[in-house]
Amino acid sequence: MNAGIIGIGRYVPEQVVTNLDLEKRMDTSDEWIRTRTGIEERRIAGDDMDTSDLGLRAAQKALENANVSPEEIDMILVATVTPDQPFPSVACMLQEKLGAKKAAAMDVSAACAGFMYGMVTAKQFIETSAYKYVLIVGVEKLSKITDWEDRNTAVLFGDGAGAVLMGPVADGKGVLSFELGSDGSGGKYLYQDTNIRMNGREVFKFAVRQMGESSVNVLEKAGLSKEDVDFLIPHQANIRIMEAARQRLELPLEKMSKTVHKYGNTSAASIPISMVEELEAGKIKDGDLIVMVGFGGGLTWGAIALRWGR
Repeated sequence: MNAGIIGIGRYVPEQVVTNLDLEKRMDTSDEWIRTRTGIEERRIAGDDMDTSDLGLRAAQKALENANVSPEEIDMILVATVTPDQPFPSVACMLQEKLGAKKAAAMDVSAACAGFMYGMVTAKQFIETSAYKYVLIVGVEKLSKITDWEDRNTAVLFGDGAGAVLMGPVADGKGVLSFELGSDGSGGKYLYQDTNIRMNGREVFKFAVRQMGESSVNVLEKAGLSKEDVDFLIPHQANIRIMEAARQRLELPLEKMSKTVHKYGNTSAASIPISMVEELEAGKIKDGDLIVMVGFGGGLTWGAIALRWGR
């Protein structure tokens, strides 16, 4: 049985914070941020909205898109590093808020690669016929762990949520191959004490190398080549890192998703948010081969080759 995506949804807060807004509160500039990251603005959730609230809105849209009721969900996986509280998990909160009465629920903590980890986990349950429908939500309220006095990190992050419902799909469709990895020795380069701390130079070097390698690796595992790729959805962290992955796959600009300019780095939410945008824009079509690739704190990484369609 093949496991694939049968429903999608996203939600971003209404409040927009531009680079010019940040200029007023810290020693930075719009030009500096844009040229180094590609980010122009980001969305920030208000105090009345926490991670589970963001995730709920994206999850509801994904279920509506799939025409599947909450009662039919077998499992909920939430990829996040910014839960409302240490426990109960955001997944359990969503289980209750959605009314998914029979669903098992747990959070996945793999930072910006968390959505990849969630999809690969769901794949195992579906392909073994243990579960039929698994809801994966990538969601972050990074604004609550951002140090707004640290210009090296404050300019990077935003809040948002993306969700997919995975289930059985036709032969030849769905997840064709994947790669997950971690390097705990690099944990010191990207971590949280009270707030996010990052060694930008080391993370950049790691990400440029790993995004390209993982993208090529999942193609090889699926018995495919660079020429077979129709669309690349990279983790939206930094345009220069994204460009390195695109060039490694030798893809033209129009075949790479780019939403980092609008939303910044939304961690585990960035890939599903981008996927929804590209589908709504008609850039992804039935039968297209998509490569999704991300990296994050841990250090962690993950990539998936997926044939779009049900």
